[in-house]
Amino acid sequence: MNFKEINPSPRLLMCPGPVDADPRVLRAMSYHILGQFDPEFTALMTETMEMARQVFQTKNQQTYVVDTTSRGGLETVLTGAICPGDKVLIPAFGRFGYLLSEILERCGAEITLIEREWGTVFEPDEIEAELKKGGYKAVACIHGETSTSMMQPMEEIGKLCKKYDALLIVDTVATLGGVDIRVDEWGIDGCIAGTQKCISAPSGSALITYNDKISAIAHARKKVEKGIRTSSDVDGKLPGIPSNYLDMAQLEDYWSPRRLNHHTEATCMQYAVHEALRCILTEGLEERFARHSLNDKALCAGLEAMGLTIFGDRKNKMPVVTAINIPEGIDGPTLRGQMLNDFGIEVATSFGPLDGKIIRIGNMGYSSQKRNILLTLGALEAVLLQNHVKVPAGEGVAAALEVYKNA
Repeated sequence: MNFKEINPSPRLLMCPGPVDADPRVLRAMSYHILGQFDPEFTALMTETMEMARQVFQTKNQQTYVVDTTSRGGLETVLTGAICPGDKVLIPAFGRFGYLLSEILERCGAEITLIEREWGTVFEPDEIEAELKKGGYKAVACIHGETSTSMMQPMEEIGKLCKKYDALLIVDTVATLGGVDIRVDEWGIDGCIAGTQKCISAPSGSALITYNDKISAIAHARKKVEKGIRTSSDVDGKLPGIPSNYLDMAQLEDYWSPRRLNHHTEATCMQYAVHEALRCILTEGLEERFARHSLNDKALCAGLEAMGLTIFGDRKNKMPVVTAINIPEGIDGPTLRGQMLNDFGIEVATSFGPLDGKIIRIGNMGYSSQKRNILLTLGALEAVLLQNHVKVPAGEGVAAALEVYKNA
């Protein structure tokens, strides 16, 4: 039997992840494989940790990569920091808040879920009202909720968590690398991101950072597996971490000078993350955030000039994801299908109560380029006109160009 050579069709990924990987990242992934304890490779790991600290804007020693997707990164931090019976407050304003609840319920945490209408975010006093009831070990929260395109302001929540002595654990999977995130300044104790969105590498690695408070919990739960433990390894007194692969305490040793032989590092993905972080820092954080913001303004101007309605609370819209209400005269699958099949551009639907009602357009990382914004607006206009949706021809691209001209 003959099998086809892999030859994927060219696509422009303008969905909320995955997005196009930076070509420099793809090139780095093709380099020679090194052994995981080769001095060249461990030096690269150390550099990756330092670059990640700069992108997270933190001084946390425990800042490293987990060989898993972003969901695995969430599980690493949540199941390491939260013990069975711990009370956790989860403010959910979209699909991924419920994911945090799902993960924590499985590890025996006591969950309080407060909910907001999709398309809005929480006010600080709503969260404080719950924290006042006392006994919370942590607040676990989404920063950028891609299912709704909303972004939860975090600084005030950080202050509240400090006031009520609760950990703050934040999912920045969709925002790190495209939005200004200040882990230390905002009082975030644990923070998680993926590589397939604004970081602009393939999916398959998670970036995590956490402070000494969480590290102390992990060490109190530590149990090094029998085949690699030494006489100095003493089991912690708190209940053990339920996962071996995502065991935060052992991963700390893996990334430390001890180099605990916990698992075999995903070499090519480590190259990818290193190069992606290097590209971010070479561009400059402020410059990168400004690029995403400008492209967001141009995209929104173009959509509105076409007469389309942007979904949700505009004040708290993510600059890296824009959701639009699907106009009358076309359905979501038709719109997305023609964008993909006729123009090679992928945009996304949503989930739950928004499935079939909105289309989500990503503006993330390497995909966040003037050219891509203009191509997406032009393709969207053509698809709508072909389906007899009344939009003013040429106005969308012209409005976006005006934003760029005046920038």
